[in-house]
Amino acid sequence: QVQVTESGGGLVQPGRSLTLSCTASGLTLASYAAAWFRQAPGKEREAVAYISVSGYVIDYADSVKGRFSVFRDPAKTTMYLQMNNLTPEDTAMYYCAIDHLDRKWSQGNYGYWGQGTQVTVSS
Repeated sequence: QVQVTESGGGLVQPGRSLTLSCTASGLTLASYAAAWFRQAPGKEREAVAYISVSGYVIDYADSVKGRFSVFRDPAKTTMYLQMNNLTPEDTAMYYCAIDHLDRKWSQGNYGYWGQGTQVTVSS
């Protein structure tokens, strides 16, 4: 049974930083592509960041480029999303998605999803 778990969300002031983590039990994260998606109230879920199986392909949504960074730890057991200079527009539920193929922004094709972690940016 594969279980994907996100953590690290919370309430943060505009301009501050937050780091989200994604772990997966039941599989070796190092052998999987992973992505972060987010969904704000009343909006569709959107892509945020992506890292390929190899780790050599990394991409970001235009709205977060230059502010967010996605990476794995050296042991490749955890994926992180470093979020800097947060704005109220970043407020959303953030989801980690994992698949053994390079799905990139194809949400419907990801095999495993976490339950999400809430990020709220407010003064």
